[in-house]
Amino acid sequence: MNDVASTFKRIPAEDLAWLGTNPVPTKPYYDPAYFELERQSVFLKSWIHVAHLCEVPEPGSFIRCDLEFARASLLIVRGRDDRVRAFHNVCPHRGTQLVDEAAGRQSKFSCPYHMWTFGTDGALLSAPDFDAFHVDKADCSLVSVRLEECGGLLFVNFDQDSPPLRDWLGAYAERLEQMPVARATTFAQYSYDIAANWKLTYDNFQENYHLRFIHPRSGGAGIGGDNQFGYPATMGFEGPHRTQRIWSNPAPDLKPFQRAAAMRGIPPLAEQGLLDLPYGRDYLAFFPNLFLIGTPTQPFSHTVYPISADRSRGVVRVYWVGEDRDASHRFAREYSVAQIRDIHCEDIAMIERGQNGLASGALKHMHFQSMEALCRHLFNEVDSRVQEHARKMGDVL
Repeated sequence: MNDVASTFKRIPAEDLAWLGTNPVPTKPYYDPAYFELERQSVFLKSWIHVAHLCEVPEPGSFIRCDLEFARASLLIVRGRDDRVRAFHNVCPHRGTQLVDEAAGRQSKFSCPYHMWTFGTDGALLSAPDFDAFHVDKADCSLVSVRLEECGGLLFVNFDQDSPPLRDWLGAYAERLEQMPVARATTFAQYSYDIAANWKLTYDNFQENYHLRFIHPRSGGAGIGGDNQFGYPATMGFEGPHRTQRIWSNPAPDLKPFQRAAAMRGIPPLAEQGLLDLPYGRDYLAFFPNLFLIGTPTQPFSHTVYPISADRSRGVVRVYWVGEDRDASHRFAREYSVAQIRDIHCEDIAMIERGQNGLASGALKHMHFQSMEALCRHLFNEVDSRVQEHARKMGDVL
């Protein structure tokens, strides 16, 4: 896209002052008690990204999704009626997990313990000597979890009272549906475990203030000229969600093979109409833990799942439409994934150093500047929910 001016103008601080300017308390980034309230009030009551439609392309296709924050293993399956559903990966007989495989395709699911067998719609089909249980089959179906889709992405919600997904996403639902991820038929994925709080991990990817110092070699496309810190061109907020438009360096310091990798992927993108999609330089952050970037050459999502107060897991996916068409196209895709992974690897150690420093208790507060507004917005949204939940529970933070 060419709509980002080459002359950078910093977003005025007064335009972001409504988010607050005070120091932010550090305890929410390492305290187990705060994490437990956060788990209850944020993650068990929000729409959480877990998969993509292309992972369950035909009836019987399934994936297993383990979510530590919910203490749950989920079975996501496309039924014979073509509907995609989510169930707890738990046999209602004695609680045995049904599926060990990460993914596959099958017409039914049998518990390995006592062979209770379920259809792809979760209904109990058969169970040995079932008459001895004095219960109806209809009361022994797999336990379902709310699952909805937008822009090809699948989200689950453990709260029956939460609004539907599209209401939750608000105006960003339409934007999501216009991003390359909505057309994806496959993806490349890598994940990483990190010894850091999920917010501290997520925040690293919400601000560019660090690019100049941590990524001088790999961040050439995002810093330089009159924007030495790679600050965003614009920011926006929609309820608990937020966005920023990534500034594009008009004269990036790219090596010849980097330019070649980018250019070799351009013709297929043009043929698929992906170069003309809006929001190509936009970063969309969906509360609480997902963000996407829609650039056609590297459309990717990054989800940060909490594990404990000081541990989290990041899952990064780069999405593609169609299979590799030739060796050059394959090279462009592989390089795209490698480039993102290399950049993220440069962040991990620094995030963990931050976690170690905060967990020491030496600091009671830390500081966000105006161009770290997305970090402050996330903290505000999380903390407001935690504080409200604590009041209802009679807890004192």
